[in-house]
Amino acid sequence: MKKALIVICLLMLPLGLMSKENASRRLTYGVEWSYIASFHCGIHHNFFSQEGYRVDLNHQGFDFESNGEVNLHCGFNIKENWNISLHSGIVGIYDIGKSVPVSLRFTRFFNEDRRGDRWLCYLDAGSGVCLKQNPQMIAVGKLGGGYRMSLSNTTKMDFLFAYRMSLTHPNIVFDGYSVPFEMTNRNNAYVSAFSIGISLTF
Repeated sequence: MKKALIVICLLMLPLGLMSKENASRRLTYGVEWSYIASFHCGIHHNFFSQEGYRVDLNHQGFDFESNGEVNLHCGFNIKENWNISLHSGIVGIYDIGKSVPVSLRFTRFFNEDRRGDRWLCYLDAGSGVCLKQNPQMIAVGKLGGGYRMSLSNTTKMDFLFAYRMSLTHPNIVFDGYSVPFEMTNRNNAYVSAFSIGISLTF
């Protein structure tokens, strides 16, 4: 009997966390859109050419590229002013191509009144896969802030800005020839960017 009561209590715990009395501890979900302005990139390629000699390309510099990002997110309000959320969607990275990242975000609000407008900051990190013929893993990180407008007790609109870094392994093309993976020794690229966006959270 005791075991049955324990199981029932554990099953009812999420409902208790989401009750009106515990409204600060509830699940959240929403959609986010961002414009990304990439301004600096670096590459380091080391590979063998078709003729068999080793090629080492190492370059970094400032260059502008526009991209976009759309993602869905779900999270949990840990306290009145803390939220942890999982984000996934599709994002363009420089001229490398589109990718599907999955990241974890920690958000801190600077006003404990969740019904009012308030400032916020966040740290976001994760990884994903580029959408191309030979998919490559990527790593992404964001450090940002913004302002949350309370449209209702359950609907919020965030205006966001962030510095973001993406690390990936793009396809190497040399003299019009796509270098195969087995002839590649090093294939690293990073992209620095700023982004502005809007998020709706329910």
